[in-house]
Amino acid sequence: MSTSAAIAPPALPAIAISMGDPAGIGPELCLRVLADPSVRKVCVPWVFGDASLLFRVADVCGLELPDEVLRPEDLPPAEFPLGPAIVDCGKIDSSAVHPGHVQAACGHAAFGYVTLAAEAVLAGRARALVTAPICKEALHAAGIEFPGHTELLAELTGASDVRMAFASEELIVSLVTIHEPLHRVSSLLTAEKVRQTIVMTVSMLEKLGIPRPRITVCGLNPHAGEHGLFGNEEQSAIAPAIAALADRGLDIAGPLPPDTAFLPAVRARTDAYVAMYHDQALIPFKMLAFDSGVNITLGLPIVRTSPDHGTAFDIAWKGMASPASMLKSVEWALRLAGA
Repeated sequence: MSTSAAIAPPALPAIAISMGDPAGIGPELCLRVLADPSVRKVCVPWVFGDASLLFRVADVCGLELPDEVLRPEDLPPAEFPLGPAIVDCGKIDSSAVHPGHVQAACGHAAFGYVTLAAEAVLAGRARALVTAPICKEALHAAGIEFPGHTELLAELTGASDVRMAFASEELIVSLVTIHEPLHRVSSLLTAEKVRQTIVMTVSMLEKLGIPRPRITVCGLNPHAGEHGLFGNEEQSAIAPAIAALADRGLDIAGPLPPDTAFLPAVRARTDAYVAMYHDQALIPFKMLAFDSGVNITLGLPIVRTSPDHGTAFDIAWKGMASPASMLKSVEWALRLAGA
């Protein structure tokens, strides 16, 4: 028996995108994502920001605007067949924003955007969260004392233990410690903290379709401590965590000397790295994938990604910002969300 009735295609997943600092490149990046045909084919982007400011940036940069402007309270469920839209949060007077400058009002607004976007994902209205860059100095000027998105989102979502990870086609690496002064890193390293970071990293890779991921763990000290000659963190914290997980059947190598851990031969046999501190991971990562790298927050109850660059105040509102990392952030968010 045949029928002429058409079967409706499944609704595309909605992705909540917070606009970031209004004075940075976030508004331009969001406008470019909203208009990008490759994004529209795979998801429905909703940009949480201020419509009047996005209109202003679009006019200055000669960019396209979406047809739809909504209020946060008007958002439909994610399955509703709505197109790309601006979610007008009403957080700032756009005429008072000076592009390329740190402003407390912009820090306050950026906090409002990410809060509303995260709430939409937590409520199931959107499948994942992508965050445009914020300015930490502006946040602090507004009295919002978070070191960055990672800690802010942990508070917003009630997550007790989170980590930063960075992903690209060339390299995936996660961090045991996040935004910490270097002199504090040693005191923060424990076997449990290293173990939990490895477990979170493995879980992320499994979501990406790697059933038995190969993990390489970096040491902290020169030559990975050389059996205690240059420090004992490898013996007291890193090696015990590796041994405990290797006994459970995980494929883990390390602790490797950090100066050779990222050589091509090692990368060829590694699905992801676990590094001990921020720059140990970010220096090789940004050398390999500065324009295509994505920041992923591990341990949240939602999927969150972002570009691995900052607000770029020097080129804000000049039509010069590359959306490559932002587009990759959408791609990785969909992959992690299983969409």
